[in-house]
Amino acid sequence: MQSRPDMLGVRPFSREVIHLPSGLTLEASLSVPSEASPAAENKLAICLHPWSWLGGRMDDPCVTHCWSTYSRIALNLGSGYHVLRYNSRGVGNSSGWPSLTGIQEANDLQEVVQWALGAIPSVSSLVVLGYSHGSLIASLFPILPETSNVRVSHILLSYPLGPRSWLTAFHGKHYASVLNNLIRDPRSNVLVAYGNQDEFTGISSYTSLADDLRREAQGRDNLQIVQVDGANHFWVDDVARGRMLGVVQDWVP
Repeated sequence: MQSRPDMLGVRPFSREVIHLPSGLTLEASLSVPSEASPAAENKLAICLHPWSWLGGRMDDPCVTHCWSTYSRIALNLGSGYHVLRYNSRGVGNSSGWPSLTGIQEANDLQEVVQWALGAIPSVSSLVVLGYSHGSLIASLFPILPETSNVRVSHILLSYPLGPRSWLTAFHGKHYASVLNNLIRDPRSNVLVAYGNQDEFTGISSYTSLADDLRREAQGRDNLQIVQVDGANHFWVDDVARGRMLGVVQDWVP
């Protein structure tokens, strides 16, 4: 089934195809809060999955622990939020082919947001949540112009700093620069959460990243960085995962 903004309204759907201006079609699912109303201000969360080249998708059972974390975050966000999840280009029933740099996926994200803002009326708050490789793509999403009246927030979960360079075909410096610019923007609102037992990024690297980002924030309260003890990249520990979910739930605007 195909979904277009003029027919969707705030109807929930599962595994339908959305059409982007570029001609790309993406398989997506949308959950809608019970209190949603065309006349009320609405909130929107868009969730980005792990790296497609390693099987990442919006609900792949082969990455059970990843998806458990990802889906529970989406459910937590679901309180008062429309939550949109989608398979990136080349995944599942989405058209196109995945890129190596992630730049094309970032362009797709911008089109997804514009599609969603056209489909869901009166959105005042947008949360872009990326997990693992998805956090790289999320970090490239810009703050919207003030004229849009939509406040943008970012959640970067298990940001893959260690392998960032090869995950982006050696565009790591570009990702670092864009992330720093995001933090410098006083309109931004960013949550970074990671585990101290991440298999792909050492704790010393995360500590350095946290220090660098705090310097970019210059003491403003638009940045929150949380290290979750006992958590690895996949958040398999129930206690650690619960702490992270609590942080997300408390932080979400």
